[in-house]
Formats: sequence, structure tokens, C-alpha cells
Amino acid sequence: MKIAMIGTGYVGLVSGVCFSDFGHDVICVDRDPNKIEMLERGEVPIFEPGLDLLMAKNVASGRLSFTTDLKAAVDGAEAVFIAVGTPTRRGDGHADLTFVMAAAEEIAKAASDYLVIVTKSTVPVGTNRQVKQVIKKVRPDLEFDVASNPEFLREGAAIDDFMKPDRVVVGVQTERAAQVMADIYRPLYLRDFPILTTDLESAEMIKYAANAFLAAKITFINEIAGLCERTGADVKQVSHGMGLDGRIGNKFLHAGPGYGGSCFPKDTKALARIGQEHGLPMQITEKVITVNEEVKRRMIDKLLDLLDGSFNGKTVAVLGVTFKPNTDDMRDAPSLTIVPALVGGGAKVRCCDPQGQREGEALLPGVIWQADPYKAANNADLVVILTEWNEFRALDLKRMARKMANPRMADLRNVYSPRDARRAGFVAYDSVGRAGFMPEVE
Repeated sequence: MKIAMIGTGYVGLVSGVCFSDFGHDVICVDRDPNKIEMLERGEVPIFEPGLDLLMAKNVASGRLSFTTDLKAAVDGAEAVFIAVGTPTRRGDGHADLTFVMAAAEEIAKAASDYLVIVTKSTVPVGTNRQVKQVIKKVRPDLEFDVASNPEFLREGAAIDDFMKPDRVVVGVQTERAAQVMADIYRPLYLRDFPILTTDLESAEMIKYAANAFLAAKITFINEIAGLCERTGADVKQVSHGMGLDGRIGNKFLHAGPGYGGSCFPKDTKALARIGQEHGLPMQITEKVITVNEEVKRRMIDKLLDLLDGSFNGKTVAVLGVTFKPNTDDMRDAPSLTIVPALVGGGAKVRCCDPQGQREGEALLPGVIWQADPYKAANNADLVVILTEWNEFRALDLKRMARKMANPRMADLRNVYSPRDARRAGFVAYDSVGRAGFMPEVE
């Protein structure tokens, strides 16, 4: 089957590469000639483990190619996927559909025969019907169907998520469109992965509801972590006890500095906006958004306490700036709140991240970048673990403490224990939702 993928961002590129690995002929389209040239050279513009090798394999097989020519890509395609950005619109929190509607118009102008136009981008409920109206207006003679096929890819594990999904959600209006989508996902159907076929609106809502629920779960345990700190409970034990309940499960119950990334912040805001527009405020989701920002600010207070109430003149090593490990994505990362607070307070900040420097240099002005965590910690007054990269899970804490001017640690991912830190020579340690220790007063 010939497939055109409009957009070579995170979702579009991963999906296009994986579809080609299913055996389909895939052409990925992007307006940016520099990005297409980069892809044609075999270079991947995002960091996603294993994506470069899978892309190279399918390019070599002849099933995967890249172009700026949308018309040529759409010509003869049986399905065209729209995988463009839907950023939060300034001023009202709604998803900006400018790129989606522009892509729909271009597809309509380029199409000649029947095809299914599939929205892969995360879009508000009702968007696919709007896409259909746009296409009909541009090409009233065109025979086509629309479909909703939201993505559920975790950055850092996207290929595995695509190839071994919890479920595939497909929203359609006709049997003909349902059959095309079934043919596209046949390799997964044959291996008994769940493929849920719904109406358009339900498919659109599933994406938002799922992400809002997960964001709420993260935010809930972060609130519990704050209460644990006040009462003397240990949030890791609390999370474990909660997670053993099959109705709750242990995923997304890890306390930390708040959620970030390309999905949760954007999608919770969009769902809240949808609720407002329909006269039914999403009160839980709205509160989740508020509390998540409060959690990030609470982390700043922790750092202030460890540094005796002032950042001014202190040297701080920040380990990890991306919103999670195994990605270079810094969108809405906690570092974008915490690091500027350090710099603005007068601290000298050194950042270390295996993949974050490329994005971070523009987003975090005023910091010094180090490739080695021990160099970052040299003569520092505080080390902050902000992203739980594997490189930071097995640090030689004794070596790090010896290098620091004042060996203090803010472990905002609960990687280590207070006992580990004390034995290594740290004089102060704090984490999230657990007891720490401060310097002993003589």
C-alpha cells in the first residue's frame, strides 16, 4: 500500500518509518528542504533510540523516501496521514489547527483518486469533521474518507510502542475507510494487538482523555509526596502499596518535579478548553494543570532550603534537562522552570545532559554545559538530579562528594537514598516525598 505522511516531526517520522517496516511504501513530506536533505543523508533530526537504524533499513529496501513535493507524494496514495504540529494557541489554551487545515487543503488540491485522509496529529473533538468540510470545499468532486488515528507513542520507547501497542484506535465513518485502515495495520492485527474501531469523535476524545488521566495520576502522587514530607511517610513505599492494587497499577506513580513534554501539558490545556467551549468545565483537569505548576515551584523551594535560602553566588550542577530520559525533547520540561530560577537568583549553573544541550543552549541562556557529571559538580555547592538518565543512576557518589565545595544533593527523581548520600559524604540531601537530612548544626 502506498502511504504519504505529511510532517516529519516526532510523530510523523516515527510513524512513517514504522509503516514502511510493515511493508508499505511510504513517502514522508515536509516543507523544510533542509530537514528533507538531512533525512536523505540518513540523519535523524530527533533523538529516538533505534530510529536511525530502522530508517536506514527501510530506505535501503526502497520502501521509505522523503520529499518536499506534496503533490507527488499524494498522487496514487491510498492513505495520506496528517502528522503536523498542533501547538497550544496563545491566549486561549486551544490546540492551534492552522497546520492541520493547511495540510488538508493541500491534500485536496493534490489528490486525484479515492483516498483516506487520516489525522494522526492530536486534535480537539470535531476536527476531523472540519477537515472533511475543508476538503469538500476545495474539491467537491473528490471521492475520499476521513479517519482519526491518534498516536500513543512514548518518547524514548516510540518504536516499541508502535510495533507492540497497547491498542490502536481508529475512528471512521464508512466501511470502506475501515477496511483501508485495517489493511494498513494488518501486521498488528495478525499478531492479536487490539485494534479499536470507533466513530470520529470517540477516537479524538480517547487521546485527550487518556493523556489527561495519566497527567492526573502523576500530579496526584506528586501531591501525596508533598503530604508525605509533612507527615514523615515515604512516598516510594506509599506508591508501591498503591500500585499493588490492580485497579490502580504501578505505572505513573513515581513522584518527581512535575510532568512536561510534548503531550501532557498541551493536551490537558486543550481538553480544559474543549470543556469550557461546551459549557462543561473539566474541573479535575484544570486543577491538574494548576497543581503541576505548583509542584515545579515547590522544587525551587527545596533547592533554596539546601542552599541556606539564597542562590546568589552559589554553584549548582544540574544533571538532566530534558523532560524525561532517552529523548532530546525539552518542551515544558521542569528544567525550564527550575534552571531560570537558579540563574535569576544569581547562581552559577552547570548543566549536563546526554541529549539536551542542542535544544538547551537556546532555551536555557546563562548556563555552562558540561559533558561529564563529575566536571559539572566540581567545586559546586549543590548537585540537582532533574532527569533520571541511566548515566545518572549509577554515579560514584563518593567521588562526586569529594569534588564538591559543599556536597549537597537535591535528588528530584528519588534515584538514591538518604543513606547512600550520607555514606558517600554528602552533608545535605533532599528528595521528593521522603525524609532527607540537612547539615548538622554544631
